Amino acid sequence: MFAVADTKQLVADQIITPDQAREIEARARDAMVTMAVNAVLCFGILAATGGFIFWLADAFAVAVLGGLMLAAGLWVLSRDGDTYRMFGNASALIGAGMLIGGGTVELIDKAEDIAGWAFALAGAGIAGLCAWRLSLPAPKAGFVLTALLLTGVTLHIGGFALLLEQADLFGGIKALFFLYAAVLLALTGWHTDIRLITAIAIVPFAQALDTGSGYFHAIYVFYSPEPTLSILQMGLLIAGCVLLAQRSTERTARHARIAAVLAFVVANMCALVGSLWGDVIGEHLWGPDFFDFADAGDNDAQWAAYRAARDAFYDQATRISDDVYSILWAVALVAMIFWAAHRNIRGLFNTAMTFAAIHAYTQFFETFADEPLAYVIGGLAAVPLAWGLWRLNQRMAAR
Repeated sequence: MFAVADTKQLVADQIITPDQAREIEARARDAMVTMAVNAVLCFGILAATGGFIFWLADAFAVAVLGGLMLAAGLWVLSRDGDTYRMFGNASALIGAGMLIGGGTVELIDKAEDIAGWAFALAGAGIAGLCAWRLSLPAPKAGFVLTALLLTGVTLHIGGFALLLEQADLFGGIKALFFLYAAVLLALTGWHTDIRLITAIAIVPFAQALDTGSGYFHAIYVFYSPEPTLSILQMGLLIAGCVLLAQRSTERTARHARIAAVLAFVVANMCALVGSLWGDVIGEHLWGPDFFDFADAGDNDAQWAAYRAARDAFYDQATRISDDVYSILWAVALVAMIFWAAHRNIRGLFNTAMTFAAIHAYTQFFETFADEPLAYVIGGLAAVPLAWGLWRLNQRMAAR
């Protein structure tokens, strides 16, 4: 596993030699520099591709320039040497992006009725071919193949999303689509060994239960209509990822750990929603909907029928108040902090500590701002709790 270590202190304690410390520091620095260079390169490729498509605004011109840049990039990559390989990668990807992106814009504009299936099938073909080439020993132009694989997967998922929108499909079909997209992105991240793609897979996975985010002017919004069910969903994913990380190779374990951390982040965001608003379990999924009563009469009659059905649903539904949610969330965070610290799972530990601070900050303004006795009770209770965790850790470590 990856671990944070003070190399100077390790040398002082004679755990490692000064030469080993310098090697560790050099590798860490090289990894950060490579990440920075790739981030700038990818941004430049995406910006140039989109800029060319909308600046030229002509299918023929985009196709010609894209083809020329793709050919030039492949010519540079075919030559030996690494000095100009970055320019070859950039040229090839900008050219390929112009051909694919330009074709996408043109197809949506001229033949939207067939665009969804065209994108889904073309994306699957591009992704499948690139995945096969990347699976070969020491594939050439690996950077280009990886980028095209990601492009193909994006095109494939986008095609199915367009089909769902055109058919106006919701409910179970939409949830299955999001789960399919999550699995596909996770497999793509693992195949390319890019943990960022694995992390992105949590977005469609959360959207299967309509958990998501939004943006308005100067306002970022996170919403979770079913916080309890979403927390259970993320909890199952966390448990599965932790087990997978323990029983797989280090490469697979890295992806499992990043997925577990992101799932824990989403679960805590859902818990934040629950601690502020409470939750009526299932209201959004199988509870009454206002539009189900469209035939009840005029608008007033429709609202009256909806309120009656909603009140009847509330009477038999399981309801968790915001106060209970706040307490359960605090207990869960304490348990996760201790467990993650004991198992040396730094990602989950840092996330739990962060949300513990967020929870305390939120509840200070929402509940306990003018209740000093609550801080006395909480503070005094924390002391024996810390002692108990310390003693429990000693016993567990002794075993």
